[in-house]
Amino acid sequence: MNSSLRTKRLLRELHQLKKLPSPHISLDAADNIDKWIVRLHGVEHTIYANEEYTLLFEFPTDYPIESPVVTFVGTVPVHPHVYSNGHICLSILYMNWCPVLTVDAICQSVLSMLSGCEKKVRPDRDYIYIKQAKASPKDTVWLFDDIDV
Repeated sequence: MNSSLRTKRLLRELHQLKKLPSPHISLDAADNIDKWIVRLHGVEHTIYANEEYTLLFEFPTDYPIESPVVTFVGTVPVHPHVYSNGHICLSILYMNWCPVLTVDAICQSVLSMLSGCEKKVRPDRDYIYIKQAKASPKDTVWLFDDIDV
């Protein structure tokens, strides 16, 4: 993708996040166009209410054709699809990525994933994954077979 088109897209998304953020989503930092920090505020009446989590977005050179790398940093929520190293098992970040998805849409999907959870537990074999995981969750072959969370 043309780097100027990538930059225009990112600047448009950045402007949207600053001026009209969705509920429960706030931009913490975007000093570098390639890396953003976005804060998620737990949705009321869920097990994550009144909790805050931070997502790190790292944008590849061919964004939005390729998805950003998205990980939790700092305090990582305890959730069946979130590993203790911050990696997120969410299909839209990998095989179901679509270039029309935005940072806001990703954040809303993560919030929806958290909000639909009824029990705070780590994924099965979290400790094994952590030992074997690469630095980027995009280097993992994810299996998306758990629809009951």
